Amino acid sequence: MAAERETTARRRNAEATRAAILKSARAAFVKSGYDGAGVREIAAGAGVTAMMVNRYFGSKEKLFAEVVAQTMAEPTILTRENLSAPDVARTLARGMVEVTGRAAATLDGFQIMQKSGASARAAEIGRAQIEKQHFRTLADALTGEHVAERAGLILSIAAGLQQMRQGVGLRSLTRADPEVLVALLTPVLQALLEDNSERKQGGRRRGM
Repeated sequence: MAAERETTARRRNAEATRAAILKSARAAFVKSGYDGAGVREIAAGAGVTAMMVNRYFGSKEKLFAEVVAQTMAEPTILTRENLSAPDVARTLARGMVEVTGRAAATLDGFQIMQKSGASARAAEIGRAQIEKQHFRTLADALTGEHVAERAGLILSIAAGLQQMRQGVGLRSLTRADPEVLVALLTPVLQALLEDNSERKQGGRRRGM
């Protein structure tokens, strides 16, 4: 019984240490990006040594990949509820506008990738995680032709809006009435969400 309690305590301690490292790494990558954040800085933030960080994650690359995966496992727009909403296009449009608004905190995942853009390795890791999570979630929700291209375009619209409103601060978007942006975005997203293959086939039959 004592041995079992000791094993459980060690496991809990290991889980707590791992969580502390991830939390510190996330904050460091948000602040400085992949190249700017150092393992020693991350270790200090977690109250451990750099050797301990490498023991738990193997390398800064692997730690970065896990942090990015963690941020993408917490979707704010591509949630199951939003993708199953009666009016998916308007729901997604509203979500994109809300998360990029003046009062909205910039999402950690966006900040991490934005500040890591100069690193080819960070971009590769980010791309792999996007394709594994956000892209796959969206692609699985679409039907018809060109699913991959349509999913990629929707993700690009979301990222572009975030960059121009929160990154660049384009005034025509930051000062815009949110309802106007939602109204303008909705038909664009609807066109990408729609399965128009049956409509095209019907048009061909009528033409014949």
